[in-house]
Amino acid sequence: MTSVSGSGERILAILSLFSEARPEWRPDEMKAALGYSRPTLYRYIKTLKDAGYLVSLTQASYTLGPKVTELDFVMRRADPLISLAGEHLAPLAERCAGSAFILRWYGNRILCIASETGTETPRSSYPRGRPMPLGRGAGSRAIAAFLSAAERRDLVDRHFAEFATTGIGETRDAVAAELGRVRRAGVAIAHGEVTPGLVGVAAPILTGEDSPVGALCLSTDAAGVDDDLLAALASDIKRRAGAISDRLDPVGAKHIA
Repeated sequence: MTSVSGSGERILAILSLFSEARPEWRPDEMKAALGYSRPTLYRYIKTLKDAGYLVSLTQASYTLGPKVTELDFVMRRADPLISLAGEHLAPLAERCAGSAFILRWYGNRILCIASETGTETPRSSYPRGRPMPLGRGAGSRAIAAFLSAAERRDLVDRHFAEFATTGIGETRDAVAAELGRVRRAGVAIAHGEVTPGLVGVAAPILTGEDSPVGALCLSTDAAGVDDDLLAALASDIKRRAGAISDRLDPVGAKHIA
């Protein structure tokens, strides 16, 4: 049962139920998950249906509605991270026939919000809109390394089992040390952690006092990347992520040298 207060939070809690794993919900399932009374739940469902956020074709279950698609259309044109980073994605993807992503960090989630591919048969398994792992992959480490010390400890504590499967450390201290190394380097590299056979390279996109809002990431076939190319890609991605950071916050941003 979810604990929320206020009608706005209660309505958002209904929308938060929907996910890739559970795209469809019946009212009785919502009631059990959220603990709302039946009259309250149906009042909120009606509000969401009238606004287009939910639809029901069977009158027995609900899915997200067309208003979500409409807002996604607006977001693609309004999100400054997408517009500023767009020019960097295609050159990165084409450089080594891989997939280039912009990842956004929000509410302890990492979400792909834009991508380009340099091959007709991309192997990436994380298209736009699909949340990415918090404890695996270059994008995750590039973001985690630049969180505040308290946020970083909390993230490692909550997702330690996932971090440990990557081989970067068998203890929380070892994981923290690796994140410190990534922070000093300004770029993260991960081999086969999200998709087997791929290598990922990512650098954080920062605003204000070096606070991460996302990351610029490239994934490509590890077999086609030698050490020299990997180092060159890391340098290029770090430079491009710094340029995006500076344009997002030209006054306060201090991108990594």
